[in-house]
Amino acid sequence: MSFAFIASITSLFGAALIGAPIALGIFAASITYLLLSGQDMGLVAEQSLNGLFNSFVLLAVPLFIIAANIMNASAVTDRLLEFCIALVGRFRGGLAQVNVIASLIFSGMSGSAIADAAGIGHIIIRMMTKEGRYPRGFAAAVTAASSVIGPIIPPSIPMIMYALVSDTSIGYLFLGGIIPGLTMAVFLMAYNFYAARKRNFPRDEVVPLNKIPGVTVRAFPALMLPVILLSGIYGGATTPTEAAAVAAAYALILAVFFYRSLGLKALYISILEAARSTSIIGLIIAAALILNYLVASENIPNLVADKLSGWDTSPLVFMLAIMALFMLLGCLFDATTLLLIVVPLFLPTARSLGIDLVYFGVVITLNIMIGLITPPYGVLLFVINGITGIPLREIIREIWAFLFVLICALMVLVLMPDLILFLPKMFGYLPQ
Repeated sequence: MSFAFIASITSLFGAALIGAPIALGIFAASITYLLLSGQDMGLVAEQSLNGLFNSFVLLAVPLFIIAANIMNASAVTDRLLEFCIALVGRFRGGLAQVNVIASLIFSGMSGSAIADAAGIGHIIIRMMTKEGRYPRGFAAAVTAASSVIGPIIPPSIPMIMYALVSDTSIGYLFLGGIIPGLTMAVFLMAYNFYAARKRNFPRDEVVPLNKIPGVTVRAFPALMLPVILLSGIYGGATTPTEAAAVAAAYALILAVFFYRSLGLKALYISILEAARSTSIIGLIIAAALILNYLVASENIPNLVADKLSGWDTSPLVFMLAIMALFMLLGCLFDATTLLLIVVPLFLPTARSLGIDLVYFGVVITLNIMIGLITPPYGVLLFVINGITGIPLREIIREIWAFLFVLICALMVLVLMPDLILFLPKMFGYLPQ
């Protein structure tokens, strides 16, 4: 490892310590490396822009963000929530179960944990805390935990990032996320059932059975979005990027023409917010591309692989060590940074140990998402604190039980790879 690389990493951590945005810190570290190693400074622009312009799959990111924003700004989310309440709201602690089911359905449309928490999650928190029916901290914690499902059930923006650095099929990654997402939902709902009985949570207003068909019909067009996405991708009609465009167009048609609940001002705000979110992600990706070039120049991934291989590490021990590492890093750094910068360091080792990269990608994605709710710096905790005003200490006090439940679900998936690879195999995937 050269002096130039050590100096660049030092400058990166220095930028992080003074609170500089991660993308700017990475650019500063890259410039430091090129200056000290005597290389052409134009490599910063060349590597970043070439990587962005040559990756067609990245177009899916802003399109999925637009689709989620449109649904949050219109009555689409309300129809889905009404359907979830009719489905599971009749049980004790029903709104907690509604929270999980709503996240499960909405995750099939947004691909983002933050979009889930800030959209439909925000609405359910208001419903749960109305008249003190549920403790504020519990309502926020179950919302944060269920939002983790968002990037696991397809479509998934983090999985798109992983596919970018690992050269893995997005389609198979999406398929691999379905059963893990359902597994997480089952674990969370089981805990909600236990907590509702132990803490005597109220029974919520029951939707009469004769009204359920009408509620289902009103929600049906919105419920069809995940079906259209997946059938388009796996039926060969669209690529994942084209499916993202279909999702955005379908959400717009539903909001404007079917539900008639999206005005020009709301549409403008939705597109503006999508542009802002995309620019932040795009800047991090551009910075990561040049940093990955520096890491490759120093041969760091192969050095890491050789070092770990020299320890005669078993695949299971490696996976457990990776889980512990990313659980820690996930509560300190955002998911995009970890997926684009840290994950590539361990891909050669995973390949050398015979670990399937679809399985590895799904586990890593879930691992990083759990890090988003890990105290004290889990990003989702701050997001929910910001949009609801619920004190962070109340959220943290309640989040530990949900964190334990999600880690148990993760352990099941790590120990049973076939749960992840079952659907990809059905569609012709040959595990490595």
